[in-house]
This record gives sequence, C-alpha cells and structure tokens, in this order.
Amino acid sequence: MNRQDLIKITSNYVENSEGNYITNEIAISKNLAELKIFEAPIFAFGATDDVYFKRLKGENVIGDHFMLPQEWLPTSKTVISFFLPFTADVKKGNQKELVWPSNEWLHARYEGQAFINKFCQYLSSELINAGYKSIAPSLDERFWSKVGYDNDAQKSDDNHQTGGIYTSNWSERHVAFVCGLGTFGLSKGLITSKGVAGRFGSIVTELPVSPDKRKYEDIYEYCSMCGECAKKCPVDAISIENGKNHDLCAAFLNETFEKFQPRYACGKCQVGVACENSIPS
Repeated sequence: MNRQDLIKITSNYVENSEGNYITNEIAISKNLAELKIFEAPIFAFGATDDVYFKRLKGENVIGDHFMLPQEWLPTSKTVISFFLPFTADVKKGNQKELVWPSNEWLHARYEGQAFINKFCQYLSSELINAGYKSIAPSLDERFWSKVGYDNDAQKSDDNHQTGGIYTSNWSERHVAFVCGLGTFGLSKGLITSKGVAGRFGSIVTELPVSPDKRKYEDIYEYCSMCGECAKKCPVDAISIENGKNHDLCAAFLNETFEKFQPRYACGKCQVGVACENSIPS
C-alpha cells in the first residue's frame, strides 16, 4: 500500500459509507433524511520522529502528558492526519440560525464524530491487513481528555468557575498542524486548504510514507485575523485582543447539550467566515 492507494480507498469509503448519510430513522426532521455529512478527505503525512511532535510536550503548548507517536506504537514510522470537510448543506444550515446550532450541524457534530471513529477503524484495519501495525490514538484505551476544573479552580466575581482545563494526551488539531494540514485560527480551529469547517482524525502506522513539507512556519500563519469568527460567536467567547475564552465556549456547549441532548454543537465561528472553505487571502 502507498499514499495514492490509501487516498483512493478511503475517499471511496467516505463517499459510499452509510454512516456518512443521515437515515430516516435518526433524522431530526424529515427534510434531513439522506443528508450527506462529509466531502472527500484531505490528507497530510508526518514522520513519527518529527521534532515538532516533541515540541507539543512543552508547557506552553499541550504539556508533558502529550504522548509521542512512538509512545502509541514504538515501531511506527508515519502519522496520517486527515480532515473531512463538512458538505455545503451542513455549512449552509448552520448559517440560518444565529444562536443555536442548526439541525444539520447537530447531526454533523454527533453522527459525524461517530463516522470519524468508524473511518479510523476502517483505515487502521486496511493498513493492518496490508501488513503494517497501526493504531488510532483517539480510539485507544490509553487515550484521555479532560474538560473541566481542578480542585483549585478560582471563582470569578459573578461566582462562575474560571480557568478550566481543556487538554488531552493526543490532539488531532495539533497533530494536523505538525503533519502539514494547516494552521490555527483566532477561534482555535485549524484552517486547511479546504477551510476550517469539518473534523480531524489520525492514524499512527508502520507504513513508510515520505512526510509532507509544512508550507508554513507560524502557528497562526493562515489566519488573517479579520475577526469574523468573533462576530459570529453567540456568547462573545472570541476576540482579536484576547483570543478564545474556552470557559465561555464550553459553558455554551453545555447549554446546547441540555437543549438538544444527546447531541451538542455550535460551530458558528466556522461558517460564514473567510476561512470556511479555504485559506483566506
């Protein structure tokens, strides 16, 4: 198996998999039956010994708890990072409602993530069947993420907790940055050649693939700092001056879960903005 084989079989899987379409049985509304969630994926390949992975262990980046590719799979040679862009229908749907996530976006975030997991399992299986040990870190039993507050969390003047902890031992966006898929934006989303509206995933594998060259140097190089995402945020969690307030964002996501459970989402900062579909000029 080589790079082109992998791209061909996975693109075919995304196009034809039932999991990439909303069925009548689960559709929130009848008009969303057969809604397609994702377009064809784009890929970037990184070397597991890339020094940039070690930099993610820095205190000001992710932290020492970030697990290197070789810690997930000691014999690994390549990290495969991919981005699945949301379809035009999903993105247009989320522009109609100014505050709450649209039904299209709720499906894309919830059922879409379930599909990402199946996609990772499929890709891992194909690589293993071809003779290359592979693992999807986000699906491994060692993976963990933390969203919340530590015991020493401070209280702000309005008696709400601040200084929440939002981290994990494997970050799909940071891994995508290292592999060459794109750079971060003001909203902390990752801007790719297909824009920011979509979902990321990755595989650590023994398959040897020539690493892609990063076409950027700065972590925010693709962001024009236009501030459009800040204007779109329904809870003012983003500003050019201060970046993103994760506490405000997380609190609103909790509200959407209470309203739409088991689904939750927002994504307003990803639609109707200059980086929605491509890298801004």
